[in-house]
Amino acid sequence: MSTPITAKAVAELRQRTGAGMMDCKKALEETNGDMDAAVEYLRKKGIAKAEKRSDRSTSEGIVGGEIFNDGTSGAILEVACETDFVARNEDFGKVVASLVAHRVQSTAADIEAMLREPMASSPSETVEEYVKGASARTGEAVNVKRTARFDAGANGQVGMYRHHNGKLATIVQITASSADVASHEATRELLKYIAEHVAASAPVAVDRSGVPADKIDSERRIAEEQARQAGKPDAMIEKIATGKVEAFLKDVTLLPQPWVRDPALTISQLVADYAKKAGGTITVDRFARLQLGAE
Repeated sequence: MSTPITAKAVAELRQRTGAGMMDCKKALEETNGDMDAAVEYLRKKGIAKAEKRSDRSTSEGIVGGEIFNDGTSGAILEVACETDFVARNEDFGKVVASLVAHRVQSTAADIEAMLREPMASSPSETVEEYVKGASARTGEAVNVKRTARFDAGANGQVGMYRHHNGKLATIVQITASSADVASHEATRELLKYIAEHVAASAPVAVDRSGVPADKIDSERRIAEEQARQAGKPDAMIEKIATGKVEAFLKDVTLLPQPWVRDPALTISQLVADYAKKAGGTITVDRFARLQLGAE
């Protein structure tokens, strides 16, 4: 004998899944009123639809982020969809917020590992299932594309910048000479400025040690060939190439770059000035920059 399907049960299932009323009623009928089984039934339906959409282009979306643990940790996350209409939808914003909240709790090394974890806000499903459910509800492919999470430790601090349109976010980690210096208001202000600068200038590394050797070698070879084609004497080619490589490294690494707010100062000088205000020393450890649709 089948279990009667009540309006209350349909409403509860709809609340839990975001599926339509008739879909919820059918799911409960198919599972004889078993709420968990009905959720699984709808999830499977939703996932099947989502997987058909997974190969569509996802060039819109939101880059979310959050600083936590009193400023010693932070995470940013790029969640993509197909259209700006969905990206601006309040429900999609809630999906991104939920995924950021999960990333705050997750120490997964990469996206693949995070997708396999139980979703923080609904542990009965994985993050991947949650994302596919969001895809089913929006009718568009939804993908978690990239993420970065920094944990700075006792003498560290993390800062974040997020553009008002939600298309770009950066995160920066520093280490200070003491916990007091790390938590100083001047250090927090410095982090804000550096994160903003990274957003505007898009450096590839903190300093030259972070630039891959093969990239430097490539720049040197190009510079040497350009000098040869320009008819420069062999004795000058190496010097010219070295000068061009140095200029390249100053252009693409954070610390030598002119600060966007005051080009008379380099970021290295800015760090030194603010470290003095904070009463100690500060080292920029790393940064990440996520721009929607960029690689």
